[in-house]
Amino acid sequence: MEYRQLGFSGLRVPALSFGTGTFGGKGPLFSAWGSSDTAEARRLIDICLEAGVNLFDTADVYSSGASEEVLGEAIRGRRDEVLISTKTGLPMGNGPADWGVSRSRLIAAVEASLKRLGTDYIDLLQLHALDAHTPVEELLATLDMLIAQGKLRHVGVSNYPGWQLMKALAAANRHGWPRFVAHQVYYSLIGRAYEADLMPLAADQGVGTLVWSPLGWGRLTGKIGRNRPVPPGSRLHDTEQFAPPVTEEHLYRVIDAIEAVAEETGRTVPQVAINWLLQRPTVSSVIIGARNEEQLRQNLGAVGWSLTREQMAALDAASDVLPPYPHTPYRQQEGFARLNPPLV
Repeated sequence: MEYRQLGFSGLRVPALSFGTGTFGGKGPLFSAWGSSDTAEARRLIDICLEAGVNLFDTADVYSSGASEEVLGEAIRGRRDEVLISTKTGLPMGNGPADWGVSRSRLIAAVEASLKRLGTDYIDLLQLHALDAHTPVEELLATLDMLIAQGKLRHVGVSNYPGWQLMKALAAANRHGWPRFVAHQVYYSLIGRAYEADLMPLAADQGVGTLVWSPLGWGRLTGKIGRNRPVPPGSRLHDTEQFAPPVTEEHLYRVIDAIEAVAEETGRTVPQVAINWLLQRPTVSSVIIGARNEEQLRQNLGAVGWSLTREQMAALDAASDVLPPYPHTPYRQQEGFARLNPPLV
């Protein structure tokens, strides 16, 4: 397993990390994707550790806290062997104190996560989404306090607008508070919006990228294609409303290109899609998930080899879309491109 620095921090993370959203199986569809109990979770973690995957990502909202509980039980006795990443900020209930990252809410959320995880520190805490109600100074001062208390080691964000992330980084610089070193984002061959603003920001400011849903919300698993529509009974019918939008023709064009590369390399569609991400700028780790051992072992096969430059170019071309204004002129006019060279 390859290990990479997480942004401008001393934390080294594996190129692949494991998402535990499938642990627990409680709550609404959006927060419960599977039903792995402690025994099954322990087996999946064993396989990950054997492969060098030692970063496990969860969130308090996953299965209404059950994901953290199952993860905590599954790593009991080997806490020093793993890195724990969890997230907070999304609603855990309907009360006024059940959501957001105000000082009182954040302190309570961290304490609750520590208890569920059965640990006294969290390696990486990420704010699950922007809380526009909480001043950035209150947020960062509270995180500074929690780090000083030894309850957090590093902090990051997830699903943040670029200008809000930059605002927080600037405030941290002014006051000497901890900087966000990670940004967990949606990024895939059928969802490249990350590249317009967030990727250049990450490269400039030293924010490592953790990629969620690298298989495009289950659409790049190899099960569907131009002549293979979503089968009846598939979970994609239930989760489509939550998935980032993509036109059918664009999806099939990308899948066609992935399948061509998969045939050349002898790899699977998911392995090709994940390997492409691992070669993109700013990506520190790609979060893979699995409901069973077979899925996990297949996804682990995405490392230990690399797509060629020609194969990367073919996938780039098939998945490319024009970025939004004001980035589009940079791609179309030589003068703009000279002033703003692309990262890739």
